[in-house]
Amino acid sequence: MYRLEFLPGAVKDLKKLDFVVQKMIKNKLEILADNPGQLKNDIKALKGNHTGKYRLRVRDYRVIFQRRDDVLIILIVGIGHRKSVYK
Repeated sequence: MYRLEFLPGAVKDLKKLDFVVQKMIKNKLEILADNPGQLKNDIKALKGNHTGKYRLRVRDYRVIFQRRDDVLIILIVGIGHRKSVYK
């Protein structure tokens, strides 16, 4: 089981979202922490400026994260609508 850690900006991003969207994202993050392989269709490795990071799809929103397998940590870098989260 992975431990979830959030950058301060990611916490701020999450708090800006609607309560229902927050709940959906939190549920997906719990599944991600328990078993990342279960969400393999919703996870994609990023390229370019975001090399080494992944995205988790939650409807129209994306969670950008880094995964450290050696210490079992998932670091949440950013959360936002798919139109603006990669900027």
